[in-house]
Amino acid sequence: MHNVARTTGPAAAAEDTGQMPALFDREGGDAAPRSRRRKRGPDYEQIQRSPQFRSLRSRFRRFVFPMSIGFFAWYLVYVVLAAYASDFMSTPVFGLVNVGMLLGLGQFATTAAITALYVRFADREMDPRAAEIRAQAAVTEGTPQ
Repeated sequence: MHNVARTTGPAAAAEDTGQMPALFDREGGDAAPRSRRRKRGPDYEQIQRSPQFRSLRSRFRRFVFPMSIGFFAWYLVYVVLAAYASDFMSTPVFGLVNVGMLLGLGQFATTAAITALYVRFADREMDPRAAEIRAQAAVTEGTPQ
């Protein structure tokens, strides 16, 4: 098949091999050796190993995992009740509103409550710790100026 995107100029070495020398050259070539390369930006691996980051991640998991498991269990209870306890779910509460409708609306209310709790948690716990880690690493991306 003819390559319609090819330019009319002379072919470069990278086009002949199909490889980009700066990315794949292991022999040295044009690419600087790893030891002489200048690092730019923060050392993310070092940040990940830091006790502050581990504490932040642990605190995040202690909030998110129980909340997710609790909501998933609540959702499954609702689905199982809807499937197997139709008499209970169709029990009238007032007017045309029954237990199933109230529990269904409870799903939406629970979602809104969890979102509000997470925003409050992030504002109080996560954001200050993340800002501290960012400041220690001298990271400026993503911070308001």
